[in-house]
Amino acid sequence: MDFSYSEEQRQLADSLRRFTEERYPIDARRKAVREPEGFSRDAWRVYAEFGLLGLNISSDHGGFDGNATDTFAVQFEAGRALLPEPLIPCAVMAAGLIQRFGTAAQRQACLPAIAEGREIVTLAYQEAGARYDFARPVTVACVENGGFVLDGRKVHVWHGEAAQSLIVSAWNTSAQVMSLFVVPVSAAGVAIRAYPTLDGERAAEVTLQAVHVPHSALLGDDPRGEPMLEAALELGIAALCASNAGAMERLIDMTADYLRTRKQFGQVLGRFQALRHRMADMLVQKELALSMAHLAASAIDETDAGERRRMISAAKLIVSRAARFIGEQAVQLHGGMGVTAELAVGDYFKYLTASSLRLGDADFHADVLANLPVDAGTRAIIA
Repeated sequence: MDFSYSEEQRQLADSLRRFTEERYPIDARRKAVREPEGFSRDAWRVYAEFGLLGLNISSDHGGFDGNATDTFAVQFEAGRALLPEPLIPCAVMAAGLIQRFGTAAQRQACLPAIAEGREIVTLAYQEAGARYDFARPVTVACVENGGFVLDGRKVHVWHGEAAQSLIVSAWNTSAQVMSLFVVPVSAAGVAIRAYPTLDGERAAEVTLQAVHVPHSALLGDDPRGEPMLEAALELGIAALCASNAGAMERLIDMTADYLRTRKQFGQVLGRFQALRHRMADMLVQKELALSMAHLAASAIDETDAGERRRMISAAKLIVSRAARFIGEQAVQLHGGMGVTAELAVGDYFKYLTASSLRLGDADFHADVLANLPVDAGTRAIIA
C-alpha cells in the first residue's frame, strides 16, 4: 500500500507547516487557548483560505472533494503544531457526516458555511455514565406538531461553545431508533456550559429542555442514526490518529534536540548509551503509531463494515498506547524541565493524554476488537 503524498498533498502539508512555524508557534497556541472560544478565529479564517475546511465537502458545496489521505496530510501537521481549532469535530466529522448522509437541503444549508469558515458545527452524542456507548441515548426526541421535541443532556461536546449548530443524537420514540438531529444552538431550550479540557482545548455540557425543531432537522432521509454516527466517529478517529502521529514526531524531535544540547557530568546527555536506547524505543513506537494512523486512513474506504471497524479500533488502540509511552519518556528525559512552561514538552504530553481519551480510550477499543472475529495478529494487538 502506497502512503506517499501526491504533489498537491505535499504542497498542502508544506503550506500548513510554514504557517504554523512562522505564525503559530507554541506561545501563540497558548494565547489562543486562553481566548473565550479556546482557539484563534484568525487562524480559522486562514484554514478556510487554504481550503482545509472544505476537504471533506464536495465541490458542489464549496469544497474540494478531498479524501482520507488529504485529511491525513492536514491532521499530521495540525498535530505537530498542536493546533487547537476544531478541525476534527467540525471540518472532518460534522462535514463528513452531513456530506454523506444529509438531505440536499441540509447539505446546502451547512456545507458552504463550514467550508468558508462562517459556521462551526459539532457533534453532541456523549452522555454521562455511558462511556463511549452511543447506541441507546437517554436523550429523547418525541414527535409533536409535525416536528420533534428534544429533552436530555450531552457531555464532552467538543468545541460546543463555538458552534452555531449541533448534531444531536436522541432516541426517536416514534421510530424506536437512535436518530440524529441538526439543532441550532440559538434554539429555545438549549443551554451550554463550556469548560477547558486537560490539553487546553474546549468542551461543553449541553442541556436540551423541550427544544422544538422541525421535521427537517432530522439528519438525512433515514431515521436510523447509528450507522451515520459510527461513520462520523470513524472519520474522527482516523484524523485523530494522524494528528497524534504528528504530535509524537514533534515531541521526539524536541527530545532529541534537548539530549544533543543539555550537558550533565561534563558531556551532552545524548552521549549516554542508556538514553540513546530510550530514544530508539520512542522512535519505534512512533513509527508503529504512524503505520497504524495510515491504516486508519485507508480503512475509511473499506466497504466491509466489520473489517473497517477492526482496522479503526486497532489503530486507535495502538496509537493511544504509543502516545502514552512517548509522552512519558519525553517528560522523563527532559527531567524537571519537562514539566515547566518554559518548554513545550508538557503541552504535547497533555495533548496526547487528552487525545487518548477522545473517541474511545484504549480499553474501549480493545473491547471492540475482542468482540469482533479477529486473526492472530489482532489478538496480539489486544494483548
